[in-house]
Amino acid sequence: MIIKSEAIFFALVGGIIPAIVWLLFWLREDRKRPEPRGLIMLTFFFGMLAVPLVIPLQKITFQQNSQFNTFLIWAILEETFKYAAAYFAALRKKEVDEPIDPIIYMLTAALGFAALENALFILGPLVNGNILESVLVGNLRFVGASLLHTISSATIGVALAISFFKRKAVRRAYLAMGIVFAIALHTVFNLFIIKETHSNTFVTFGFVWIAIVILMLLFERVKKIYPVNKI
Repeated sequence: MIIKSEAIFFALVGGIIPAIVWLLFWLREDRKRPEPRGLIMLTFFFGMLAVPLVIPLQKITFQQNSQFNTFLIWAILEETFKYAAAYFAALRKKEVDEPIDPIIYMLTAALGFAALENALFILGPLVNGNILESVLVGNLRFVGASLLHTISSATIGVALAISFFKRKAVRRAYLAMGIVFAIALHTVFNLFIIKETHSNTFVTFGFVWIAIVILMLLFERVKKIYPVNKI
């Protein structure tokens, strides 16, 4: 049986490494004017830090509400804390100087959150000596949960990107819409995946991959957003 210290190490590796792989993939979208590595690392860490803040709040709501209300509250907590992580780490800083930057930092915070969350899911089976189960859980969350966090947080990032050069009131309205849409997407995904039927899982993950393709197209659209010169 794996001792606890080793289990924690392997769980962290199993959670963080896949998240970094996804992060490197998305950072390629901003390779012409890359963000400071230190700020990316800080945002990733803040995303991880959000997990131990969210979990106690989620436990309070667990089994005290209907399944829908529970998933809705969990989605609200996770999307709010991921946005807060990106905001306090980077979004309010001068380095965010082009529309694509909010998407990059939202993705980074989301993947930091996913990294520690995935590590915690892997840790349980490892502590019990079930290595195969931990590998299967890690692979499933690499494809599913990590992509969900990416898509939902990217929705907020896209809203910030589209409104980047607009008035403050308009930016706030776009941000609110982005957060609401992210929460709705997150909630629907959880409701479908919890049914654990083969057809539901296939359809749900199919929609997630379609959303990834749409996100890649939106990246290209955001790169073409420029400030409007007032005459």
